[in-house]
Amino acid sequence: MESEGSVAPPSTRGLEIRLLGPPLLLRDGMPMRLPPSRKMLALLAYLAVDPHPVARGRLCELLWEIPNDPRGELRWCLSKLRSLLDGTDRPRVLTAQDRVALDLGDCDVDVTRLAGATRAGLETLVDSELRALADSCSGDLLEGIELGHSLEFERWLAGRRSEFRSHFIDVIAEVGRRTPVGTPEGLSAARRWLEFSPLDAQAHARFLTELYHRRMLDACAKHLDGAAKTFAVEGVEFAPVRAAWAEIRGASIRLAAAAVREPLREQALSPQAGSRRASIAVMPFWERLAGAMVRSDLGNALAHDIISRLARLRSLFVIARGSVFAIADDGLGLKEIGNRLGVDYVATGFLEQHETVIAVAAEVAEAATARLVWTERFEARSPEPLSVLDDIGDGIVSSIAAEIENAERNRAVLKHPGSLDAWEAYHCGLWHMYRFTIEENARAAEFFRMSIRLDPTFSRAHAGLSFTHWQNAFQRWGDRTDEARQALEAAGQSLLVDDHNPAAHWSMGRALWLMGDLDEAVRELERSIHLSPNFALGHYALSFVHSQSGDPAAAIASSDHSRLLSPCDPLLFGMLGTRAMALIRLGAFEEAAEWGGKAAARPNAHIHILGIAACCLALAGRIDEARNHVARIRLQNPRYRIDDLLDTFRFDQDAVARYRNAAALIGLVS
Repeated sequence: MESEGSVAPPSTRGLEIRLLGPPLLLRDGMPMRLPPSRKMLALLAYLAVDPHPVARGRLCELLWEIPNDPRGELRWCLSKLRSLLDGTDRPRVLTAQDRVALDLGDCDVDVTRLAGATRAGLETLVDSELRALADSCSGDLLEGIELGHSLEFERWLAGRRSEFRSHFIDVIAEVGRRTPVGTPEGLSAARRWLEFSPLDAQAHARFLTELYHRRMLDACAKHLDGAAKTFAVEGVEFAPVRAAWAEIRGASIRLAAAAVREPLREQALSPQAGSRRASIAVMPFWERLAGAMVRSDLGNALAHDIISRLARLRSLFVIARGSVFAIADDGLGLKEIGNRLGVDYVATGFLEQHETVIAVAAEVAEAATARLVWTERFEARSPEPLSVLDDIGDGIVSSIAAEIENAERNRAVLKHPGSLDAWEAYHCGLWHMYRFTIEENARAAEFFRMSIRLDPTFSRAHAGLSFTHWQNAFQRWGDRTDEARQALEAAGQSLLVDDHNPAAHWSMGRALWLMGDLDEAVRELERSIHLSPNFALGHYALSFVHSQSGDPAAAIASSDHSRLLSPCDPLLFGMLGTRAMALIRLGAFEEAAEWGGKAAARPNAHIHILGIAACCLALAGRIDEARNHVARIRLQNPRYRIDDLLDTFRFDQDAVARYRNAAALIGLVS
């Protein structure tokens, strides 16, 4: 049984009449051919919207010019309506006592549903009914139908259009209020509400809530600025929108504070707790000229560039240029520099120029012990020295960050858990996280939570926790929906405490991918590498998204750049795997097989990487090699099938067909 305002699927109705938007009649789901008569459609709309008998004279005055034969034209229109509406055993066009009415009680009429739902109260509709109503009633009444000489009908039509548009806006506003914040549906519902109600303060508040939840603070600022100008032009008070924005920000801050205070009641901060980060001083690079080491503008420029790029990564505490340059000529040793500047590591180096070739030797040492942590020599050829230094700087920055992180991680795992500070707990979490097993992932999450308790402002610890939830969802180690939600929440906390941290936007982009919001995911990942072009994981994550359903050429470029920046990255198997997936979509199967095999050869490659490698080899015709990977898969999970792979990723339909074809060749089918 349906209430007056309920929304039944159109397929359950024998006759359907659509008047909101271009007029359309359907019988048993099939469109009916309508006569090319605007008067007949206008008559249908008038009788359907006002379901009561109307005098023929009134209809003639409304729709026809008196000098013509209005009653004859009315009879013709009624005959056409009978042919369209009447059933075999039920007449729907009723004429009696010189009056006309329609019997549409058993028909699905969109204007009746919309008006009935509004009268009964939209709160009586369940969510699915509300969404169906919003999707089916978005157009204007008799869209595209105008009777220019029938002024009285045009006035009636204008009034009714306004009325139904108001009802429709109430519906989409209710959809916007009901849809959960942070979901892909939430953002689209907020946008739609705002599209139809550009001067509604509540619509702006809902849209700003979605943007703020995703940490799109630049977008929030631009929206507020544009909305303020629109409101001013229209003479509408903008204060309610500003008040709503203040409340959104205040509520988020209060929530974050509450989340921080609760764990602190459970565990007091240890003496080592706080916001310590590994620190580094990058000294000016010397230049070898005529056999002597001298300070040069080129060496100073390289050091300045490295300092700036390392600082943008926000993974280390980097001493400012002024401090290191002030002591550069004092002839201090590594330990003395460490004591003077209070740093853990010191980076030094020198460069040489030979015609168009520039060579740079760089090294990083522990300040306290002078133990060498990393050293490398870089060479590049170009007539423009500064452009060469840009490329060399990429390699130096990425290597310094990776090597120090590796050293800190190895040092942290050797310490007793009870003695860890926030920085060390975070690196213990990384050590366990990169093992990619369900047990190690759970252990990593424990360390990230410890790091957050010790330092709630440590953005990368929140990002690490988001990564563990992402892994649980991706690997199906937990409920995918719940784990995706927690990944999104942790990423939001990471952004809340440091919106300029590329890792925070990286974790948000990955979480949004899990939620199915691919466009927003790409925007967040692009923001991460805009903040730090040397952030290798940002480039890898972009490759990951594009390799499945985006631009495969862009995926290959991002994969190559991520490996250039971090050639020994713990996620190298993924960087190689995304390149293989992109090549499959391009039809380059032999090349995909080579890259898939490289990915599967990495020691921490998970089962889905083996599945990708097996499919790449199968598509390249290398069936025996592919079956070897299937055997490895069976050892890990005897029940693994191609659907496990396809349900994990978000491939487009062409790619899905190719993977299924490959699986059929090697017995990896359901």
